[in-house]
Amino acid sequence: MAETEPVTNEALGMAEKEETSAQKMDVEVPAASDANGGSKRPREEGDVPEDEENGEDTKKPRVDQSVEEEKKDVSVPVSVGSKSFVSSVEMFNYFCELLHSWSVNLNLNKYEHMILLDLLTKGHSEPERKIGSGVRAFQIRFHPQYKSRCFFVVREDDTVDDFSFRKCVDQIQPLPANMQTKHHANGGGRGGGYGRGRGRGGRSRY
Repeated sequence: MAETEPVTNEALGMAEKEETSAQKMDVEVPAASDANGGSKRPREEGDVPEDEENGEDTKKPRVDQSVEEEKKDVSVPVSVGSKSFVSSVEMFNYFCELLHSWSVNLNLNKYEHMILLDLLTKGHSEPERKIGSGVRAFQIRFHPQYKSRCFFVVREDDTVDDFSFRKCVDQIQPLPANMQTKHHANGGGRGGGYGRGRGRGGRSRY
């Protein structure tokens, strides 16, 4: 039988110290106190921050760049007669539709007359020359050179003259590049002077 080694007082003392240390580690750590003296529990995963819980977003709001660019691109509405247009394209489409919907060689009504007169006054490079002795009526006729519909001024002295609504629109509010007037080789643009339906001159379509 093996001989048992006697337990010394030093060994007993070390065992008691180890047991005491283990008991201290098992003691629950008290919750930290906040500034108001209340207890504050440690934040756990999944907790919602207090400012977000109260609906307060502490982050700086991000400005949508596309919204800012859209604001810059918005055109200022333009009035022609009693009509208001938000863009040059809308203005162009209105007069283009009018040009192709009204019967040829027939005076336009008073409403359209007022709008066309304002278009001519605001948009033409030489409105005084076009108006001449005064505008008695506006008509849509086929241009003698280009064989296409065109707006004509019928003056008080019975002379007539055509004008390009496209150029007038572009002067009031610039059109997109692909919709602007394409100049012809003969430089037509100073035509007009159609006395009683006859005369010379050249115009680009519209």
